Amino acid sequence: MNFNQKSTLINTIRNTAYPLSNDPKSYYPLLDRIADAHFVLLGEATHGTSQFYTARAQITSLLIKEKGFNVIAIEADFPEVQPINQFLKSNQIRNSAAESLDGFRRFPVWMWKNKEMLSFIEQLKSINLQKSPESKVAFYGLDLYSMYLSIEAVISYLDKVDPDAAAMARKRYACFYRYGNDDDSYGQAMNYVKENCQKQVIEQLLELQKKRNEYLQKNNLQGNEELFYAEQNAKVAKDAEQYYREMFSRRAKTWNLRDLHMADMVEEVSNHIKKINGSAKIVVWAHNSHVGNALATEFSESEELSLGQLVLYRHWGDCYLVGFTTYNGTVAAASQWGAKVEKKTLNPAIDGSYEELFHNTDIKTFLLDFNDLPSDLEAFKQNHLERSVGVVYTPESERVSHYFNARMADQFHAVIHIDSTSAVEPLF
Repeated sequence: MNFNQKSTLINTIRNTAYPLSNDPKSYYPLLDRIADAHFVLLGEATHGTSQFYTARAQITSLLIKEKGFNVIAIEADFPEVQPINQFLKSNQIRNSAAESLDGFRRFPVWMWKNKEMLSFIEQLKSINLQKSPESKVAFYGLDLYSMYLSIEAVISYLDKVDPDAAAMARKRYACFYRYGNDDDSYGQAMNYVKENCQKQVIEQLLELQKKRNEYLQKNNLQGNEELFYAEQNAKVAKDAEQYYREMFSRRAKTWNLRDLHMADMVEEVSNHIKKINGSAKIVVWAHNSHVGNALATEFSESEELSLGQLVLYRHWGDCYLVGFTTYNGTVAAASQWGAKVEKKTLNPAIDGSYEELFHNTDIKTFLLDFNDLPSDLEAFKQNHLERSVGVVYTPESERVSHYFNARMADQFHAVIHIDSTSAVEPLF
């Protein structure tokens, strides 16, 4: 972008964007554009920015109160999120919101076990205490990293409803324990052995599905929820087995396996809630790289899919994708995978990036719906740099590690820019 183009864009954004504040009413233009969509995906440019969590919480609360949304699904492992769901759906208040976050134990714990999430869960609890059992807001995880935890959850359910089936499940799942007690060990072992556990996880899922009607004879809301939880964990185990088996090889794109799984989980959650109260309206919290349409990024060249791309394909006209960006500040991140979380300085966005362009508008926080831009403005449908920080941030290799090319107007329906941001506060 040369200076003249940039100047024109900055003026256009200033005239088009909606300034945002702590006043919930400032988000009403976003609700107007979401309209009657049943799927709203809210992103984040980093996994460790406080303002992304608080903004998503504010938007989600409005969607619940104003638009009747009744499901929240996050980029986290299914069994680790279940304590939150149980806490929110219970009419009791003796268990604390903080305890419901104790399920997050594996790296990166700070991504969900933080003060911002705690505040949000407490807010959701207050909302749910005013609702009937079938209309309470549900809360689920979409991810598949939790193979062994999900295996244990399936066995635990069967122990209660069908001890003989539980014994058979133990025999099937025993295959995994030949290779260790953690997910990565299984994946690494697949490079050296010929036998895997794919057959066993598929057999166990099919067996659970075959007996679904039998187990559903306990025809109450709690029984249905427990069966749904068990069946989804069996699916997690099946998909995670493939993911870990292929993660340490170069045979397949495990990114695609993961986003396909998350997209399928969105469908499963939607169908489940529809059976309970007839309608499902879902808010998804995940990274921009998952929420956005991958076809509008350089990753499409290597045939990478994304959750947002799949939701768009399956629910065209019934979904709304929102990206989040920031220019500078601090961020909670590790220096490498598995390392300790640090409060890191987030470098100012580099020249020529969307973030730098948004910074130059001098609007601290704003919403920009790309449909509001003049139809002849092509800049946002051309490739420009966009920043992406996951759980690892390496500022010394900023350009190579954290920027990619994207056509943002095709990647998201709208973007929320928060110019200066700060790190989340871990609860440990």
